[in-house]
Amino acid sequence: MDRRYRKAIIAANWKMNINPSEAKKLTTAMLKCSSAKDTSVVLCVPAIDLTIVKRVLRQSRIAVGGQNCHYEDTGAFTGEVSAQMLYDAGAKYVIIGHSERRSMFGETDEIVRKKVAAAIRAGLRPIICVGETEEQREMGITEEQIRIQVKSAVYGLDADDFRKVVFAYEPVWAIGTGKTATPEDANEVCKAIRACLREKYGARPSRGTSILYGGSMNEENAPALLAMPHIDGGLIGGASLKPEAFAAIVAATK
Repeated sequence: MDRRYRKAIIAANWKMNINPSEAKKLTTAMLKCSSAKDTSVVLCVPAIDLTIVKRVLRQSRIAVGGQNCHYEDTGAFTGEVSAQMLYDAGAKYVIIGHSERRSMFGETDEIVRKKVAAAIRAGLRPIICVGETEEQREMGITEEQIRIQVKSAVYGLDADDFRKVVFAYEPVWAIGTGKTATPEDANEVCKAIRACLREKYGARPSRGTSILYGGSMNEENAPALLAMPHIDGGLIGGASLKPEAFAAIVAATK
């Protein structure tokens, strides 16, 4: 990562894990991560855990995030959670367009774009996930696929709103599989994301945008990945449920 322009971000994604009765214990164990002054640490937790997690973190620098939101602010959408609800519960970030949301729940690029806009309206920083499937990588169209997702996600955002955006490169074939892109390959895609953003917003804003890697990053491969100039942090799945492993990843940003 290039610390001249960007601060590292390590975001935990608990996914559909950790009941409210378990959240206090795990969050308390995560408090040791807040000692990293040059790194923003975020816990993206199930909506039902937000209040408990926020209470434990009230004296720390660790931020709280949601894992999804609806694209409308209010309405008859039974079972959904709005971005405004997340913000009111204490969230500062929200994950948008995770590959599991796209593949399992049919979220399209248009839905992702609308959710990004809703998050920004509510005062949240969206962590926008983009990535290619294994088939698309084998076909040699990774960059084309990424560019479509990136351009669609930020369509309609002015320069001020764009500054609130974080991206996460998540190769779909690496999510939950234990497979990881090589540091060089991951860096090339993150570089391509930044180049795409530069075309729309210019050199300085794109240079200041944090781009995370989110494909099975763990305490062992984190140092090599985070050493790459265009990888500014990680969106951590399985390892975020293990406090010592997560703390090691945060420490690797140094």
